[in-house]
Amino acid sequence: MSLPAGFFERDAATVAADLIGVRLLMDRVGGTIVETEAYDRDDPASHSFGGPTPRNAVMFGPPGRAYVYRIYGLHWCLNFVCAGNTSAVLLRALEPTDGLHEMSERRGTADPRLLCSGPGKLCQALGVTGAQNGQPLDRPPFELLAGDGPFDVLTGPRIGLTKAVDTPWRFGAAGSRFLSKPFRSAA
Repeated sequence: MSLPAGFFERDAATVAADLIGVRLLMDRVGGTIVETEAYDRDDPASHSFGGPTPRNAVMFGPPGRAYVYRIYGLHWCLNFVCAGNTSAVLLRALEPTDGLHEMSERRGTADPRLLCSGPGKLCQALGVTGAQNGQPLDRPPFELLAGDGPFDVLTGPRIGLTKAVDTPWRFGAAGSRFLSKPFRSAA
């Protein structure tokens, strides 16, 4: 079953948590979302924080669109635009389930734990490029399907940032072997 209408018409942190367990397929290749991060306009770590630019223009448009950009000039990153016209959810990791052969060919590894365990790996495995930037998430090549049940969702600080480093907007499926990095245990 597809995600309900209006799923992305909520704040990014809520959407990021609710995406854990959702199945993402691109041209029948993909898996279960196990890790996300949220960003909004008031967040100094967000691309929308400084206002619209050619790179982040999609974040200032309607929710339910893909925001795709390159990081370090090398790796594509896939985000889903949410309500507020300036927020998005970064997809950090999937548990690969569909199209494993295609993902293995694209990534150059057969180890399922290394196929989609990071934003750049995920995009390479799914074949995401700048061509998907701005495309609606409710149409091909995207297919988002509701998860099979409730997931125990972990929350913690986001990864690899220099600003707003303690904001607890990283979400992950508890016990998943496919996360990009383990969550810090509670002190």
